[in-house]
Amino acid sequence: MKEIRKKYYIKFGENLQLLLAKYGKDVMTVASIGKIEPKQVYRVLNGEHGASMGTIISIAKGLEIPPKELFDFDFDLKKE
Repeated sequence: MKEIRKKYYIKFGENLQLLLAKYGKDVMTVASIGKIEPKQVYRVLNGEHGASMGTIISIAKGLEIPPKELFDFDFDLKKE
C-alpha cells in the first residue's frame, strides 16, 4: 500500500507542476498567497509526502483555483 501512495504523491506533484505552468505561477508566489512555507509546496511537488487538507487548500488558494482541480489527473489503482 505504501508503494501505491508514493506513486500517487508523485502523480499529484506532477499535476501541481502542470498547474503552476498553466497559471503562470511559481512556488514562492503560491506559498505567499496561500500563506504557507515554500518548502511545503516543494515537498508536494517532489512527491515527498501527501499534502494535508490544509496544505491542499493553501496551494489551491495560491493558484486561485478550486481545490478539486489539484486532483484532476489520471491515476488507475488497477494498474498501480
